[in-house]
Amino acid sequence: MTLDIRGSIKNTKLSHNPYVVFEELISNAIDSFLIRKDVDGSVEDMRVAIEVEFSRKDLLDAQEDMAVSCKDNGCGLGDDQLKAFLTKDTSYKDDLSISGIGSCKGAGRIQFFHHFSNLAIDSTFRRKDGKFIRREMSYSEPAKQIEADDFKNSSGSQSGVGTTVSLKGFKDSVRSRIAQGEPLSDLFSASLLKKQMLIAFLQRLVGLDRRLGNFEITFTTRHWAELERSESLSRSDLPAVTATREVKVEERDPDTGDGLGTYQEFKIFHYQLDVSEYGLPRNAIAFCAKSSPVKDITQRYLRTRSQQNNPVDGSHHIVLIESDYLDQRVNEQRDDFDNIPAELSIGDLFVGEKLSYATIYETIDPVIEELVVPANWNKDDVIRDVIDQFGISEAMLQDTSTRVVYGETPQAVAERVLKKYQERVVNETAAIFSLKEEIIKAEPDSDKFRTLINDLSWKYTSSLKNFDMANLSQLIVRRAAIVQILDLACNKRLAMQTVDDGKRRKDEQIIHSIFFPMRKDSFEVEDHDIWLLSEEYHYYDYIASDVPLANITWDGGQKLFESDIDDKIKEVLDKRATDNSGKRPDIAIFSKEGSAIIIEFKAPGVSLDDHVGDLAEYSHLLAAKSGGRLKRIYGYLIGDTVNALRLSGWTPFPLGKGFFRSDTLLDPTTRYSLGEVYFEILYFSDVIERAKKRIGIYQNKLQLKLDHH
Repeated sequence: MTLDIRGSIKNTKLSHNPYVVFEELISNAIDSFLIRKDVDGSVEDMRVAIEVEFSRKDLLDAQEDMAVSCKDNGCGLGDDQLKAFLTKDTSYKDDLSISGIGSCKGAGRIQFFHHFSNLAIDSTFRRKDGKFIRREMSYSEPAKQIEADDFKNSSGSQSGVGTTVSLKGFKDSVRSRIAQGEPLSDLFSASLLKKQMLIAFLQRLVGLDRRLGNFEITFTTRHWAELERSESLSRSDLPAVTATREVKVEERDPDTGDGLGTYQEFKIFHYQLDVSEYGLPRNAIAFCAKSSPVKDITQRYLRTRSQQNNPVDGSHHIVLIESDYLDQRVNEQRDDFDNIPAELSIGDLFVGEKLSYATIYETIDPVIEELVVPANWNKDDVIRDVIDQFGISEAMLQDTSTRVVYGETPQAVAERVLKKYQERVVNETAAIFSLKEEIIKAEPDSDKFRTLINDLSWKYTSSLKNFDMANLSQLIVRRAAIVQILDLACNKRLAMQTVDDGKRRKDEQIIHSIFFPMRKDSFEVEDHDIWLLSEEYHYYDYIASDVPLANITWDGGQKLFESDIDDKIKEVLDKRATDNSGKRPDIAIFSKEGSAIIIEFKAPGVSLDDHVGDLAEYSHLLAAKSGGRLKRIYGYLIGDTVNALRLSGWTPFPLGKGFFRSDTLLDPTTRYSLGEVYFEILYFSDVIERAKKRIGIYQNKLQLKLDHH
């Protein structure tokens, strides 16, 4: 049995939660106590002691170092627990039939190695034959792994049953991310640790009722220039639940957006804590997984920093949202959820979710707003501003059943009213005049192209009878126009594609510009039409169009592609990078979740089978030079001509005329795995047809006719 530290750090991201180490230590201590109590009824009360030692990091006292230890009276590190400790992606806790035990992926302890360079374990457990065994281990970087033989056994005693985990060598790389210049002794003071852990474990501790007995979790901090400080969190500190609500969120068909009549249940727990008694640092509203906060959404309801940090009507509020749906989607770092889209992408080929954050919020918003709205807030004041500033009458608010909620600006209320009128427009509007003459004159590679499309769609949308500022209808008209222009461009029927003999055609450049302006990135332009390929890609973190790979930056200006690649392939990659320094995909789209999409356009008449190697070459460059951040590469080669006899290993789509393949991305020299790839060869006609279907339902309701014959 071996725990691969280096590989685990590489494959498990650093959590965004600055208190993740303390939460993981306490969570493991709770689980360990529950396991012990399950077999030893004599143990009654859980005891956990957290100690934090702050020391000088330099002679000027400009920075502090930090060491952390956690001692518990749990079951200790027995054989089963040791096996689980040394196993990544373990299911050990999942198989225990002990009520209240936490779920386990084995990833939480990896945060210890992200944050600290040294770890020591001193644990005593009772063996099945009744003997007490003490088990000790010490790990220090740069060691790459921990094995079972690293644990040394000796004779122990009953009074020592439990585990002490010690962490030292707080890493500078983590300090810069979570401390942001604040002294560690302020961020992790005994008082603040108690309050943060109360928020983090409130729901779980309340749910465990008396199974932890009269528990006590103590927090002790020692500082070279200050007195020792100690705080404790005990059963008597736990407040009662102020209110509990249960709501059902209807699932929707990912192809049509229609309700399915099936529901996911969400429970909302509200704690209202008196400031004089608890003195919490903030209000907290969060989505939870297994009774622990994961995704903080306080800002959605308390929109300013002052509202978030200060009491509401003399109390701090903790609102926790739980659901089996959330439990199943919590990510490995337990600081967010996977595969919950912001909005449902109707008809998208790559998204099949039946819930989105938007549909969840639609149901829970009224409940949470009712719980945290301050008594001195006056709804009439907001309504008065909506009327004065935007001309939205009370009759319009009633007509659209628009509630004015706490924290919303008058502009936000006005926008919600308009959105509801837009939905009526979709259902009631008569046919809109064709844009045929304007569309056929469009020049997609000009700077004024998108301004022209926006102006044209607004011009015709203004005839809609319910509202002359129908944003939703404008969007549908605009997208229908873009699809029509792409169709014309692919068939060489735009006016600008009629060129004199001897002049170079710009067909590929025109098509490229329709999707995304050339030689730009998403820092420079927001208005583009990458949704033509997939709605999801429209909202990715970063898009670059015909930009050299070496210039691509994101996340605060940092270079995406780093040089600290694996030593085994560095020499090969350096040569490849030099040989191909001028190569770049037409469009590259990146997600911080570790995926990249590369798109290559070929002009009408150019055979796509001559360029399938481009996708593989780009994929190797992106995956290898990203420092391990890009693991999944999606590639699209788009044109109108292909010789299928030259495509080896490609599978035809059941519908349409394109092809696809998926494979492991291997370095051709070392055979080192760089990630996974999924490639598609698409015809322009299929892309156009997909886009038409995506907006077709809205076009039908608008009776919008944009076809040319």
